[in-house]
Amino acid sequence: MKIGLIGTGRIGAFHAATLHDLEGVTDLVVADADAARAASLAASLGVRAAPGIAEMYAEGLDGVVITAATSAHAALIHQALDAGVPVFCEKPVALDVPGTIGVVERAAAGSVPVQIGFQRRFDAGYRAARRSLRSGELGWLHTLRACTSDRTPPPAAYIPTSGGLFRDCSIHDFDILRWLTGREVVSVFAQGANRGASFFADGDDVDTCAALLRFDDDTLATVTATRYNGAGHDVRLEVCGSKDARFVGLDDRAPLPSAEPQLSWQRSAAPYATFMERFHDAYVTELGVFAEVAAGRAPNPCPPADALEALYVAEACDRSRRTGQPVAVADLRTAGGNGGTATGT
Repeated sequence: MKIGLIGTGRIGAFHAATLHDLEGVTDLVVADADAARAASLAASLGVRAAPGIAEMYAEGLDGVVITAATSAHAALIHQALDAGVPVFCEKPVALDVPGTIGVVERAAAGSVPVQIGFQRRFDAGYRAARRSLRSGELGWLHTLRACTSDRTPPPAAYIPTSGGLFRDCSIHDFDILRWLTGREVVSVFAQGANRGASFFADGDDVDTCAALLRFDDDTLATVTATRYNGAGHDVRLEVCGSKDARFVGLDDRAPLPSAEPQLSWQRSAAPYATFMERFHDAYVTELGVFAEVAAGRAPNPCPPADALEALYVAEACDRSRRTGQPVAVADLRTAGGNGGTATGT
C-alpha cells in the first residue's frame, strides 16, 4: 500500500513515523509547502519526499493523510477526492461551517472515504467507557464531566489560525460525548476567561473556558478547557449513571496531585506533557484503521458529517460565551448540514 502524507510539521512528523512502521504500508511519500522540511523528514525516516502534491498523486496513491495547516484542509480534501484517493484528515475539516458543509456534501455524494482525525474514539479508556454505557452496566446516564487541559500554551502565532479554544480544543470533547452517548447536544451555555498571556485576548480568543451542554434526552454535561494546567496535560471524562460510573484518564500519568493526607495510590511516572504523549496509542490505532478503510476492508469510523456536528456545538459555545446567553445548537445548522446520529466502531 502506497500512502502519501501532506504536511510535515509536528503532528505530520508523528504520523509519518507511525505510517512508516505500519504493517501493510510498503511505500510512504511525504510533501509540504516547505520542501526543505519535507526532505528533512523523509531523510530521517528513509522514505521519499515528492517535489509537490500533484507529483505525489501522479505516482498513484492508495491513500493520503492530510496534516497540513488548518486553512488548507478543505482544499486538500477536495483535491484528494478529485484524484479518487481515500483521505485521512486531521480535524478540523475546514475553518468554518460553510467550508465543512461543502466537504460533507462532496464526500456523501461519492464513494471515496474521508476519515476525520478524532483520535479519542480509538483510546482504550474511552472505548471501554462506551461499551459499559451501551451495555446498560451504568444504568441511565445523568451526568458527564469532560476536561481538556494543556500544560503549556501554544505559540502566540498559532492563536489567530486556531479557530479559538472551543473549536480547536473542546471540539474533541464535543465529538467524544456524541460518539459515546449516541445522543445530540440541543443547547449550550458557555463562558470564557483570560488570565494568562495577552495574545489570547488580542487574537479574540480565551485561554480558559467552561460549557454546560444539554443533550436531547436531558443528560447534562460539563466541558472545561484551559491552556495553563501547570500539573500536566490532563484529559479526562467522568461518565455517571444511575447504577455505576466510569472514569476515563485515571492512569499512573494523570496529573492529579492529591490534597488528601491519606491516599492508597501514588503516581508512579511523570505526568503527561502533551496530547501526543497522552494519546500516542490512540493515534497509532487510528491510522491503522485508516489503512483498512483505504483498502476497503473496514467502514469509515469518523466521516465528515460527525465532524460537522461537533463543529456546530463548538460554534454554539463560542456564540454563547460572546453573548452571555444560552444557544440552541439547531440555530447553527443550515440546510443540508444535518449530521444525524454519531457513528463509529
